[in-house]
Amino acid sequence: MTPLELLAPARNADIGIAAIDSGADAVYIAGPFFGARKDAGNSVDDIARLCAYAHRFGARIFVTVNISVSDEELPELHRQMLLEQAAGVDAFIIRDERICGWDDITVPLHASTQCAIRTVEDARRFEALGCSRLVLERELPLETIKAIRKAVSCELEVFVHGALCVCYSGECSLSAYLDGRSADRGECIQACRSLYDLVDSDGKVLVRNKALLSLKDLNLHERLSELADAGVCSFKIEGRLKSISYVRNITRWYSQALDNLAAGRPDDFRRASYGIVSGGFSPDPWKTFNRGYTGLFLDGKRGKWSSMDAPTNLGTPVGTVSRIRHSRNGLEIVIAPEKGGVVLNNGDGFTFIRGNSVVGFRGDVCEGLTITCKAVDGLREGTRLYRNIDAAFERELDRNLPKREIPVSLEAKVSGKWSIEITATSQDGRRVVSPFKADVETAENRARAADMFREQLSKRSGHYLFSLDRLEAGQLPLLSASILNSMRRLVADDLDSMPCGTVPLLNCARSSGDSSPDCHSEQACHSERSEESPAPVREPLMRSKYCIRYELGMCPVHQGAAGSGPLFLLNNGRRLALSFDCKACEMTVTPA
Repeated sequence: MTPLELLAPARNADIGIAAIDSGADAVYIAGPFFGARKDAGNSVDDIARLCAYAHRFGARIFVTVNISVSDEELPELHRQMLLEQAAGVDAFIIRDERICGWDDITVPLHASTQCAIRTVEDARRFEALGCSRLVLERELPLETIKAIRKAVSCELEVFVHGALCVCYSGECSLSAYLDGRSADRGECIQACRSLYDLVDSDGKVLVRNKALLSLKDLNLHERLSELADAGVCSFKIEGRLKSISYVRNITRWYSQALDNLAAGRPDDFRRASYGIVSGGFSPDPWKTFNRGYTGLFLDGKRGKWSSMDAPTNLGTPVGTVSRIRHSRNGLEIVIAPEKGGVVLNNGDGFTFIRGNSVVGFRGDVCEGLTITCKAVDGLREGTRLYRNIDAAFERELDRNLPKREIPVSLEAKVSGKWSIEITATSQDGRRVVSPFKADVETAENRARAADMFREQLSKRSGHYLFSLDRLEAGQLPLLSASILNSMRRLVADDLDSMPCGTVPLLNCARSSGDSSPDCHSEQACHSERSEESPAPVREPLMRSKYCIRYELGMCPVHQGAAGSGPLFLLNNGRRLALSFDCKACEMTVTPA
């Protein structure tokens, strides 16, 4: 039976706890330094607090150390990792291969997506280095994932949801080239979300002021069973800079899907941590940040992946502006709804497209189909309006939280005069026997006393959900509800004194292998380039499976378009050259 792990992001410990409560089996988070998000660092004390909470449910905490590190920084990186290991982290997500040689780092090492693992050769290399898990490149088709699964024994992790880099992970220097801030140091300026003109070699503008490098967000919610059958054990949500409401919503959505997958195939799969998540809000991926969704290259086929018209969170359409008038309370906007009824809420966020940019504003008061707000520049009658913040849903995410609890089966044995022994067996395999002594009268009504036992012991205490499944007794003592409740809480304390069990994945320790393999060979997919686009003289700033020509209907291979000649991107006077390797079906961006 294969454990399935839902891996959620966390900017800080509180968001990580929210992810655990929402059903995550593991959380990835940065320590004080060396994570690939400079603005998402956390103290070792906070890491320890998150580990303690996660381990209640057998969930894991992974710390990211996935930036490029200089020789001078290695001692501090080593010191930090030792502190985090002592704090209870369960694995490190690494990029620098030198970490694999540190024998005192004993928890598993996961090769980050920044390692750009997209071939069988890449996978074998990082397994030989000692990595027990490989975080695969996002652009891989399912068939390549299956081939890697057959070639290595370590765990496979894939991204299933969230923002997409346009380039292959770990191989982008566009941010550093344009602004001096390196993505390899956690300082990416997200130049792929910027606006560009597309021009030909004669300077003719083919497309003006579009986010030509911006991709939609990944969404593989409906493909989890195929990925699991292909050998993936960890399903990763992107978003270490996302809000707590985003993490709750998306984590709950995917957790329910994995629960359904495990319940439908109990002989094949189970969740990789313990506990039952119940109650709370109903998740909705369209009511949280997204740029539209794509399955990317999972089927090995191209599709429309671009979000060039709206590189930010446009939201869902709510209607068209039918009337605008100014009043002493501000601007009053009346909308004609798109389909059926639409319910607007005070504080909703709205967007519309003005020229080539997305403009947003808040609805201060929303009554029926009328929005009252401050002045909004560029809004006109006939404009299509979207909602990117549903205030009612955000309040629901804050107030109606799910609860995660460990099921515990109780057996109570009563003997005179009155020795009570309660045996508790938790879902994660802990078993404690808690003895009690009661100096009380005999219950005259045994049936009523038995009901009292079941009612008061079959309740919640802390993060445990108790169920009295067996009561072995002749006569019963006359115990009050408060005494039985106290006994139940003491049983919970006894369980807390024992560490929660963990579900082993494919490998729970470092892989053994050669810690000093040969240097990385040239990727097979970086092979010869087409005659139409000769190899650029300068090293590419990025290499991508995404292709601007295909998105614009200009592909000579898949769409039969005529050759376009050299193409360039322009932004604020900077000129970037595009090259197209049609044999590998890749695009590169280089300085022009």
